[in-house]
Amino acid sequence: MAGHNGLWRGVAESIAQREALPTPMRAILGYYADSGQLSVSALRLQRATDQFMTRAVADLFDPVEDAIASEIDAAPDAVEFEYDTKLTLPAELTLGQVYYRARRETPDGFDPVNRELTGLRARLGGDEKRLDRLRDAHADRLDTIERAERMTELVTAALVDGDMRDALNDAEYEDFHVDFPVASEKLRREIAACAQRTLQRVVDERFEAFPPAVREAYDRAVDISERHQEKDERFRELARRAREGDSDAVDAIEAEYKFADFDSPPPMFDASDLELPYLKTQYRRVGVIYRGMIEMYRAADIDVDTAFEKSIIFAIIGAQVWLDDVDDYDADYAEDQLTPVTAEYLLEADDETAYRNVVDISQTYLDAAKAHAEESNSPLAGIGSDYIYRSGDPSVLPQ
Repeated sequence: MAGHNGLWRGVAESIAQREALPTPMRAILGYYADSGQLSVSALRLQRATDQFMTRAVADLFDPVEDAIASEIDAAPDAVEFEYDTKLTLPAELTLGQVYYRARRETPDGFDPVNRELTGLRARLGGDEKRLDRLRDAHADRLDTIERAERMTELVTAALVDGDMRDALNDAEYEDFHVDFPVASEKLRREIAACAQRTLQRVVDERFEAFPPAVREAYDRAVDISERHQEKDERFRELARRAREGDSDAVDAIEAEYKFADFDSPPPMFDASDLELPYLKTQYRRVGVIYRGMIEMYRAADIDVDTAFEKSIIFAIIGAQVWLDDVDDYDADYAEDQLTPVTAEYLLEADDETAYRNVVDISQTYLDAAKAHAEESNSPLAGIGSDYIYRSGDPSVLPQ
């Protein structure tokens, strides 16, 4: 049986390499090839979480559309708004993990996610009395699911709001989309500001429904992230000097950016984690926001284990490097923006070595994310990490 399993995993990886296939299918096969896990129930839950997030984002943007319509003096239902962001995937995976655990821990015959009967009784016709008894018997689990769903709605709003604020600070408006022609750059700025202002009000209102510890977890994460941003000018100066051939700046990039030490390491990291390149700077740049997200769930009495937390943090760091920083290399390098990708091209003497380092570093983070997902028994998180890897295109880099 083990030999057959190895054979099928090899076949799965071979198929996953075919770029003509949809990336989600390649990710499912790739994760199976790596872990040997192919959970049909987890894949069904992925549809459930996708549907939940689609509804959550639509509900989130309803007041934004109303506010934009008022801003431009249009009818309330005359505006459709979209905002492009990849940042909500970890919230979807966390909800998926709550769903997955609830289904695994619930006896056959009742689905706590959809709150309905399953199996033969469901096919023969509903037994309302039995359904009521099962709902009563699993009331605590249903309460956890409902809290997780409400928390996911809050986290989604907070993540999108934070991303919008960053976009406004950087004067980047291309991810704000409306379904009518925008006649001027001034109007585009006003629409973006209106969207973020409205969303911030929604976030504040949603926080009021949770214990103060939830807001405190979020504020701590934002504070650490903003303190990292305060070093941006220092890092830009080092990048500029390194481009001009200053060897002291190159040494400083390695010491302060690539291998910076934590004064007090976050408790989830062990000694081997702390040896990862760029861990401190990228944790404070993006990872800490998702640690804050996990702490928000915990503050609402929703259990999230450390292995899953590390999977999310490593996946988001890997995604930042492998997707955003790789794609933005030319602009970042020209603007002296220090990222792990631009840093490697400043630290190394030749493009080929820098390219290989970027690929290796990205794979290291995403492989670690998949390993922790497997440890946490979270196939959705593992598939998500594989999806990130197969979505990258390092061919845009010099090599």
